[in-house]
Amino acid sequence: MSAESLMPGTAGVNGGVLLVSMAEIAELAQVKRPVVSTWRRRYADFPAPAAQNAGHPLFDGQQVVEWLIATGLGNTHPGQLRAEIVLHGIAAQADRTDPLRTVETLGALLCLRHLDERPLADEATVSTPEEARAALLLRAERMDPEDEFVLRELRTAGADAAPLARLAEAIVEAAYGEQGAHEWLLASRSRLSLPALTADALTAELQSLLVDLTDLRGRLDRQGSVTLADPHARAGDLLVAQIREADVPDAITAMAADPDERLARIVRRRLLLAGIDEFSLDVQVGQVLEESFADPDLIVTQLPFQSGEDRSVLAALEGIERVADLLGPGCTALVLGPADALVDALPGTAESQLRSALLRSKVVEAVVALPGGVLPYRPGYRAALWVLTRGQVSTAEGNVLLADISAEPLTEVVRMRLAEDILLWRAEGFRALDGHDPRYGRAVRVAELDHAFGGPLTPPGPPASQLLALAVRERPALIAEAEGRLERVARTGRSHDDEYGPYQGGVVRRTGPRPRRTTLGALIAAGRVTKIKGHRLDQRHLTGGGQGGHHSVLGSEEVTGRSAVGTRRIDRLVLATAYEHVALTEPGDLVYTLTPELGVLIDHDGFSVAAFPTRVLRVNPDAEHPLTPRVLAALLGAARGTGRSPSAVRPARCIEDYELPDLDREDVERFNVLLAEIERRERLLCTQANALAEARRLTTAGLADGTLTFGDNQPLPPRSLPD
Repeated sequence: MSAESLMPGTAGVNGGVLLVSMAEIAELAQVKRPVVSTWRRRYADFPAPAAQNAGHPLFDGQQVVEWLIATGLGNTHPGQLRAEIVLHGIAAQADRTDPLRTVETLGALLCLRHLDERPLADEATVSTPEEARAALLLRAERMDPEDEFVLRELRTAGADAAPLARLAEAIVEAAYGEQGAHEWLLASRSRLSLPALTADALTAELQSLLVDLTDLRGRLDRQGSVTLADPHARAGDLLVAQIREADVPDAITAMAADPDERLARIVRRRLLLAGIDEFSLDVQVGQVLEESFADPDLIVTQLPFQSGEDRSVLAALEGIERVADLLGPGCTALVLGPADALVDALPGTAESQLRSALLRSKVVEAVVALPGGVLPYRPGYRAALWVLTRGQVSTAEGNVLLADISAEPLTEVVRMRLAEDILLWRAEGFRALDGHDPRYGRAVRVAELDHAFGGPLTPPGPPASQLLALAVRERPALIAEAEGRLERVARTGRSHDDEYGPYQGGVVRRTGPRPRRTTLGALIAAGRVTKIKGHRLDQRHLTGGGQGGHHSVLGSEEVTGRSAVGTRRIDRLVLATAYEHVALTEPGDLVYTLTPELGVLIDHDGFSVAAFPTRVLRVNPDAEHPLTPRVLAALLGAARGTGRSPSAVRPARCIEDYELPDLDREDVERFNVLLAEIERRERLLCTQANALAEARRLTTAGLADGTLTFGDNQPLPPRSLPD
């Protein structure tokens, strides 16, 4: 059970006793609430209530935990029970006072215990809170005379010092050490309502990706020691994740900076407890990391968050420029920032000039568009990653590796493959014959990106390994095999009609250059496709079940196939009076949606209403290089990056950024004929399938209720059918 699953006690800490309600006991034991009532009735030794709150009994939390451990009841491991009750006490204490001050004081107590190498038991058990606080301050003044880690927090703790010292001892016992206790405490930050510590937290998957990309263990093996830095440390999550993975903190020098002094002190204590020697760490208070302490070998940082309304693309790029200035020879930096500055097309000249200058500076190793939701507390924030290295291998100079995983979840497989792509690119660069083909990126010339000047930093096409995959090379043979199976099934079922003939698509493997890539936005700008907004409709004006109404309503449910077309309709008089500027679809319009996923529907009949969030794409048949609705719908459905990671609240990119092949006129015409033929055959097969399903349903119902039997003169169905 996570630390966040248990809410603070109703009465909190009363006279040194932690009180819990019956609902909280159920959460502690991971059972339903009525189970606790059953335990009270069935077991005479169940702890008696220690207090009342609005007529509801409250129990001594420690007694309840000991009873659960002794009886073995519930579904929580005994060790986890002891940890949960301690965290419950911390939550109760934080709820009674200031949560951030509670965490700071507990961190200072754990740090004091670490510095003095002596438990806090003596000070925690003295007769009065004033004596306990005085004893703790005496130790702090002796161990931290310059107030680097603990003295300030203990001076402001006041009467809370004694109960917090007891909680600190309890959490150390549960976590088997000061470091584990402090990390455990910070892991429960969302439960303690600490937005300053939670807002910039990353998912565990993204932290693991950053650990893989730094290759800290490999650097330690090669260099013996490493200086690790974070110029925007916040709570220090990125630094601690790297140190924990390296497992040799005595070989690491840590540098960090943050403008918030309270956060800087938390980071300083956190690094000390993580095993960094106090003479090997430098946590500064300020906007800029000063390098006077040491030259960094690795930089892992996240640019300060700005809301979308106030975000400055230029400021984000200037933040990357400042990180690039910190790079010494052989230094690598990982910089997380907003995708609209790091990978999207840029809106202005100044921003485009700065990003082009950064790309030309020969330090940009890779650019990665990340999935949505990698910052759990900011689900609408789209993030991207820049990997910078000073002194790239010669085979990588003039190139940058562009990767895009924004449309898929950051699973372990995706993480490992992407890390392998970037690490091999860092080690080998571009090797035309025997090099590693990236699975999630393409190596692109910086000169091409500079020529685009502000264009998006996304791969220009699928990875080469995907284009050369065995499945791609065998496509013509697989299509021919499917055509043969279709013809055999038609002959076997005696449904073959000379009007249709055998299905033959006539596709062969392309040997010449592939078609140039374009985007839907470019097609719209060229006048080949027109984008039309959908309409916001009042649900009270719609009729359900296909009853009444003159115009079909096409919303996300209809476009994605979750609901049949025509299920919702609207009366034309209501449409004319309540929606003055509504526009009906025309025959052949494409109605699409990106919510909750990409869906494309061709409205062959037209005269429907596209309901927001659906929109309409209308192909211009008079364009110089026209498309057809069927071809455009098929190409949009096959575009890369149209998915959405599970935790993202919006699509990875807008539909105008979808990349499509710009097929020549002959390919468009033949592809359109082929798609029309496939649709005609699908309708025939659907009609047959529906008729067979109806016959099966009625026959089964009649035989089941005894109203049908088989006639003596009726031919029997075949005993078996060929595969």
